[in-house]
This record gives sequence, C-alpha cells and structure tokens, in this order.
Amino acid sequence: MKLIAQLRGRFGVEPILRVLGIASSTYYGWVQRQADPSPRRRQDVELVAGIVDIHTISGGTYGSPRVHATLRRRGIRVSRKRVERLMRDHGLQGAFLRKKWRTPSTRRDPRATPAPDLVNRDFTAPAPDRLWVADATRIPTGEGVFWLAAVRDAFSNRIVGWKTSDRCDTSLVLGALEYAIWSREVRDGQLIHHSDRGSTYTSIRFAQSLADNGILPSMGSVGDSYDNALMENFFSTLKIELVYRNSWRTRDEAENAIFSYIDGWYNTQRIQKELGWLSPDEYETAQHADQLEPSIIPASPTGAR
Repeated sequence: MKLIAQLRGRFGVEPILRVLGIASSTYYGWVQRQADPSPRRRQDVELVAGIVDIHTISGGTYGSPRVHATLRRRGIRVSRKRVERLMRDHGLQGAFLRKKWRTPSTRRDPRATPAPDLVNRDFTAPAPDRLWVADATRIPTGEGVFWLAAVRDAFSNRIVGWKTSDRCDTSLVLGALEYAIWSREVRDGQLIHHSDRGSTYTSIRFAQSLADNGILPSMGSVGDSYDNALMENFFSTLKIELVYRNSWRTRDEAENAIFSYIDGWYNTQRIQKELGWLSPDEYETAQHADQLEPSIIPASPTGAR
C-alpha cells in the first residue's frame, strides 16, 4: 500500500491497482485508516516508540521478554504477544547465538593437587559474598588473542571482579580475584571461590591469596562446563551480546568495550529473569533493603509485621 501511495503521482491509483490486482475498496480503506487510525493503532504507535527506545538503550540486545519486562517496569501494561508482534513488524530482535561461542582453554597442571568440589553444581547462595565462581575466556582482536578473567557472585549474578591481559596466566586470574576482594566485603571462612582445575587456579600463588583472605577453594572438573555453569553462562552472554557483534583493532579497544559492558551495563542496568527482572545492582539493593526493614518497622504487640 505504501508503494502505491508513492507511485500514484506518476501513474495514477486505478492503473496501479489493476496491475496489482488489488480492489479499490482495499486501498481506500487503508488510506482512511492511515488518516484516522483506530485507538488501538494509535496505542501501537506509542508502544513502538517505547519499544524502540528500550531496544536502543540495550544496544540492540534485548528480545521481547526483556523489552516486555522493561515496559512493565515503566508502568506500561501490555501483553507479551503484542510486544513480540510489534517488534517483528518493525524488524527488531534481540541478540542470539550465531556460532559456537567457546572452545576449551583449560590446561591442568598434573603436579598440582586440586581443591575439592564444595559446590556440586548448586550455584545458589543465601547472601552476597558467600559463593563466587571464576573462569577466563579468549576474546579476538586485531592485535591477537586477548584474555578476560572474571569473578561472579552467585547471589546476585554480579561481576565483582575482572581483569584482562594478552596472556592467560596466574597474574590474570589473581588480578580478577584481587579486584573482587577489594570491591566486596569478604569475611573469613564464609566465602567459597569455585573454578575449574586449570593450572592458573591450582597455582601456589593463587591458593595462597585465597588462604590469606580466608576464602575456601572449590574446583570442578577440567573441561566440563556444567561444573562451572554459572560462569559459563556469563561468558556466553558476553559473547552473544558484545563480542560477536563487534570487532576491535587493538586490545585497548576491546578492554574499553568490556569495561563499558560490565560496569556500565551488565551490573547496573541489564535485567535478568532469575532476579525478578532486576539488574544485579538493583537486586542487591532490594535484598539489602528487605534485610533492614524489620529493624525499621516496630513489631506489633503480637509480634506480627
């Protein structure tokens, strides 16, 4: 119909309709609807504006579930199917996996004695800084391979520490750990650090740092993603939403992009279904507020709140 409207000045409406086999009533009905849209169509126009705004803020990564959740956070009540239809009609889609995102990179030191597995694939925690998971992954750049080591808190899924380097060695993973210790409240004997059995995590330097800070080491098996699924999940998200959608000439460019993604988006704004459609920072803030509430609200004589 839009094509007919564009060509009508050159050829006239009726000749075009005859060639295309479209009834005149169909075309003129469309023209009338465009001139005087129904309330639902006007509402769709407003919704699309909000959807495009949310999709753009997410860097084009949000699909319909997160767009729908964000609309609800803004106080806009609309069905999920309607959001899906409007996104489809306007060519909007979220980031999705286009290729195999990870190749095994763990190297085990046969001389090292790995720590026991204290997690057993149960990646839940009752409070912040009770269970951290850690790993490292490759990121391609024009200058060659670039490595990212990260530490994730199982309570809120927040990335609490990370570091990049052109080498995957003990200094890399130790830097991510030290960042996490510096930024969080680590209490002696209450925190488990879980990783695979790679040589970087079984090194004497890394084990000593854990011991010095009262952190209990835990290790899954080598090359089994299920034994460190929570960390694998983050790297998968990072690759899908950032790495596979960009290319960087230098390692510095890649590091700046990772910084913006982790500290400027993932921790602070990216909502997660597992967290009740909150970001990691929002989830921790909400949980902290809930813990303070009993001490703020006086108890009734019966003890009920």
